[in-house]
Amino acid sequence: MKGRKSSYDKLFIFFIIIILSINIILGIVAVTVSSTLYKSSKLDELQKIGDLFTGCMQESYAEEKNTRSTTIKNLHKRFSSKYHLMIYIYDGNGNCVLSDADYEEKPKKVVKNSEKISIAERERFTKSDYLALETKSISANEPYMLYGTCFFLKGKDEYIPTRMFAKIYTNSNAVNSFSAKMTVFYTLFCLLNMSIQLFILSRRFKRLSAYENDFRRISEQFAKRDFSENIPTNVPYTTPEIAEYVNTVAADVAKSEETSKTFIANVSHELRTPITTIGGFVDGILDGTIPKGRQKEYLILVSKEIKRLRILISSMLNMSRFETGTLRPNFRDVNLTDIVIQTVLMFEKKIEDKHLEVEGLGSDRMSAEVDPDLIQQVIYNLVENAVKFINDGGILSFRFERSINGSCTIGIRNTGEGLKNDEIQQVFDRFYKTDSSRGKDTTGLGLGLAISRKIVHLHHGHIVVKSVYGEYTEFLIQLPEKQPKKKG
Repeated sequence: MKGRKSSYDKLFIFFIIIILSINIILGIVAVTVSSTLYKSSKLDELQKIGDLFTGCMQESYAEEKNTRSTTIKNLHKRFSSKYHLMIYIYDGNGNCVLSDADYEEKPKKVVKNSEKISIAERERFTKSDYLALETKSISANEPYMLYGTCFFLKGKDEYIPTRMFAKIYTNSNAVNSFSAKMTVFYTLFCLLNMSIQLFILSRRFKRLSAYENDFRRISEQFAKRDFSENIPTNVPYTTPEIAEYVNTVAADVAKSEETSKTFIANVSHELRTPITTIGGFVDGILDGTIPKGRQKEYLILVSKEIKRLRILISSMLNMSRFETGTLRPNFRDVNLTDIVIQTVLMFEKKIEDKHLEVEGLGSDRMSAEVDPDLIQQVIYNLVENAVKFINDGGILSFRFERSINGSCTIGIRNTGEGLKNDEIQQVFDRFYKTDSSRGKDTTGLGLGLAISRKIVHLHHGHIVVKSVYGEYTEFLIQLPEKQPKKKG
């Protein structure tokens, strides 16, 4: 069992893949979004600085009317050095009129074609400001952020403003650094988060995996008819109803196994006795042990044992038909009182021999929808038991009652020894005989009451026994007046 992986082990691997995929996707989204927002904020910052520079340049030009004046050059130098910018100013024809080349012998970076701005860029800057990463002008491997705009210069005595263009560059190291830091931070966060998640999941799946292994192991024991353990039903994150159902089925199978063993043992015992008796008598006749003058006597005993065997086998077949559901009652309206009277008349001689007093047969007639043959078998079994175990000179009484809910009750009561409490609970079991009945009933098989209960249940009724030890025993049969209609 230890070498077998449970389905939860496979599910745990699947969860690892899902968690890893989700964290990677979330990481890519988080880094991308945060980097984009940071880049956007840096570009906005560049735009503000660029607008501030062009505004200052407009003020200086209004005083000096010269784009290459010392004031404007110093302004250009201060902005370039303070904010680490490369600022290029172009006139309306696209010619560069101001750059760091005007005051530095070796510019920090050289912008391709910086001497002139294209017509397309001039048109684009005129329509709207340009703000994005630029990879063509300086280096594709080291993109710069670019702010391009169109602005106007006007002197105090000038009526027509001069259109100008500005291209302001700054490196994107801060953006790249931020993206790298965000990637490292999220990677560490993701690793920590995954470690916590996997630790919690591993503990949970470990318990579930152990539960499944126990479920499998105990189920295999059930298959081998070992019912010594029950499947746990208190494991968190499982469905306890399934384990409860399996345990219930196992308990029923265990009970059925025990019942079957008892049934086989009882059948073997019941069959062995008459077969042994028959075999002994026949062998005695054949080998001459039994004299010819007594052979008829012993043949009569053999006939009785054969009848006993026939009754036993017939009863067992009836039990089998009841349990497999192959017996179909033939329901019709029947006078229950007449069935009881007819059955009691079968025991007339035994009743007279025991000097019994019979009461209650003069009651009003009571009818119900039943199978008359099967119900007569029930009445016969109960009356036979009552006559067999009643005390000499006792009272055998019957009662017939109809309730307001449409059910009919037949009561058969006999005085006598009665039943003990533990005997009442087992009296309907197959092959069961009370301690006192074993001596009084040597021909009974212990199947009559079990068969009677099956027949009553087939009629959708109930049969119960009441008894006070040392006083009386009473069996009550409750049957519906009308059988329920079958659906469909």
